[in-house]
Amino acid sequence: MVESETVKLMDKLELEFTKMVGENSRTIYTVCYFFSRNRENVEDLFQEVLVNLWKGFGKFRGDSEIKTWIWRVSMNTCINQESKRKRSVQTVPLTFEIDLPESQDERENQVRILYERITGLPLFDRAIILLWLEGMKYDEIAAIVGITPAAVTSRLFRIKEQLKTKSR
Repeated sequence: MVESETVKLMDKLELEFTKMVGENSRTIYTVCYFFSRNRENVEDLFQEVLVNLWKGFGKFRGDSEIKTWIWRVSMNTCINQESKRKRSVQTVPLTFEIDLPESQDERENQVRILYERITGLPLFDRAIILLWLEGMKYDEIAAIVGITPAAVTSRLFRIKEQLKTKSR
């Protein structure tokens, strides 16, 4: 009898988890893509986030909104994986000097340049600017990254200034 109740509980948990992932997969993918443009790495990061979400899903107490928790787990997973990657043996990628035609769309060029500048920021700053670009409020960003809203304001100001000076 106890075993069948455990199975039912696990089935319910799996259904809830699947629903949660379905509703938030765009958020998870956005975070993963922001930390790696390589499709294979993005997929690996996505899987790693799902594993970490699953590990913590049964323990989620609801102290924050589920979306905030998902952002936090996703960001922490990607930052941890990036840190591990940087500590591992560095390889030199093969590069081919090919002059691809620049896009005629000015907006597309501006987005590409901004993305390149942002990826040059330290990991923590990248996380903050990503959340801000997603339209999150300062208190939401603070809850996700674990600092005060005032610190978010200060860091965002500094990050924006850094991005401006990188263009010069």
